[in-house]
Order: sequence, then C-alpha cells, then structure tokens
Amino acid sequence: MLQLNPVQTFRDDFTYRNSPSAIQRFPFPFPQDEYRYSVNIEPHNGGPAGSVYEHWFDIDEHYLSEIRERAIVLKQDPARCQVRPHMRLAAWDTLEMLMEHFSQDYPEHFTLIRQGNDWMWINRPLEIEQRFRFGDDDSLPLAPFEYITRQAQGDWAMLDQRDGDLFMDGGIITGPADWSLDFDLGMSFKEWHGPVPLAHELGVFDRALKYLCNIQVDRPARRLNWTISINPLMDQSPENYHAWGASRATITPDNVARKVHLRVELQGLHRLPRSHALLFPIRTYLISLQDLVSQPGWGKRLRRVLMTLPPELVDYKGLTRYIGTIIDWLEPWDRDD
Repeated sequence: MLQLNPVQTFRDDFTYRNSPSAIQRFPFPFPQDEYRYSVNIEPHNGGPAGSVYEHWFDIDEHYLSEIRERAIVLKQDPARCQVRPHMRLAAWDTLEMLMEHFSQDYPEHFTLIRQGNDWMWINRPLEIEQRFRFGDDDSLPLAPFEYITRQAQGDWAMLDQRDGDLFMDGGIITGPADWSLDFDLGMSFKEWHGPVPLAHELGVFDRALKYLCNIQVDRPARRLNWTISINPLMDQSPENYHAWGASRATITPDNVARKVHLRVELQGLHRLPRSHALLFPIRTYLISLQDLVSQPGWGKRLRRVLMTLPPELVDYKGLTRYIGTIIDWLEPWDRDD
C-alpha cells in the first residue's frame, strides 16, 4: 500500500527528504558511463512492481508535498496554468484518463464512480468528494484540466497535433527546469525545443517528432530527461530566476553533497482518445548527491557522465560554475571493480 509522507517543503527551509525506498526506486537516467545524445524514447508498457514505471502515472510518498507546492505557485502566478479554448475536449480527456488510472492503480486513495455522465470523484488524501457531470464545465469548481492536475504530481502539458506537428496549447507548469509555459504556449515542437544545443544538428528532434506523431491510443511512450538543481527546488522557472539563479554560486566542497540534487524527469506521452491530442506529463524526481552515492555504481557513473558532457550542454544545463566541484567530490566513488 502506498504510504504518503506528511507535507515537506521545496522552498525556504527545504525540508524535502527521500526515504530509503524512494532512493531505491529513483529513476537513475544513465545507461552507460559516457554521455551520449539520443532520442531515448521507448514504449511505456509498465515496469517492475514498485518502480516508477509500474503505472502510467506514478504517485509516491511526496504526493501531499507536491500538491501543496503547486497550490503555492498558482496562488503567486495563475498564468502557470493556461489552456487554449480549442483544447476544451482535450482537457476533459485528461480528466478522464487521470481519474481512471488513479482509481485503478491506487484504489486505497482514489475512487471514481460513473453512472452515465454523472460521476463522483473521491480523493481521500486531499479530502475531496466531488459530484459532477462529465463534459459540463460548470459542474466543477475549476476548469476540468486545472481541477484534475491540481491533484496530480508533476507538470502537465497538452500538445495539439495538426499539420504534421505538435503545438503546446495547454498546460500546468509549476515545477519547470528553466522554461516557461507563458513563453512557450502556442509554439511548435521545434520552436519550444529551440534553445537545446546539438540535438537539432544531429536530427534528434526530426526523429522524435515523427515518432510522437504516430503514438496510438493506449500505447504511450516515455523518456527520461535530467539536469542538476541546487537544493530540492521544484520551481526553477525563468519567472523566478531572481530567486534561485544565484544559488549556483553557493556550491563548495563542504556543502555539495547536501545541496546538489540530480533532477530527473520521467516524461510520458499519451494519446487522448477523443481529441487526438497528446498528454505530456513531466514527473520530476530529486535526489541529493549524498543519497545518490548510497546506491552501488551510481556515484561512479554520474561522475563519468559529467566528465564526458559536451561544453555546450554544461552551459545549457547551468553547470559551469560547479561541475568541477561535483566531479571532485564524486572521485572516491569512481573506482573500477
């Protein structure tokens, strides 16, 4: 049975911590010692019991903490949730998909009862019991997309597919790794990936777009993306750069193990059945270096990946000031067996 931790913080005093089981199930993203650029998209057909891949949408011990963090960000900046008018059907698609899978995969916490278009949704951790009529916006206290994604971990985007391309036409983005929904809304696939170095020249995005446009209903895909965060900070948005950017200059050999966190995104891609849009969840996991090295081989591999990271990516990921400090601290774990 899924156990939920009491609320921890991703800001101010940073009380966020991973339990031993959360460390063990962390989605470590590096399959080899040397960094290699690739599309790295694979079918999302489930995975080992207890892993982050077991279900379509992973819920873990940090559920209550992340829901509270989302509410804080949205209160400060409501523009972090935007849905274009033509995505209304996709919004109801999203609500249905999340309610179905949450109630099927975590029945101790969620229940969905349907009688025709009259539905009841029960979210026990948040003490929500809501009757509504499917398709009727006025029967919910919030618009359908915002209503359900305020109850889900991770960021969520809706991608409209037209003219052989994907367009970011809706989303709730409260924990991004240095990008902005307000800026990217309405952009095409290659436009919102424009700042990424090297991948365009290698044809990565051409191959990825072709794959994504052919995703079928009930055949989702997934990939892992990664960067580094200073402190367990979820909201690394450009809008708040003034509040977190300077932290990159605070890393020393004495605090690197505690403050530096590997930040991994489990990105899913799900075809929505009615609208034919793609639902794009971005589920973020954070782990400190001191917890990461508790797992055999992880410290060694991370060090070797960072040592082979192209300079363009070092700069893009904001690692220039402190990557050497990380590499030096990880050196004791870089031993050949």
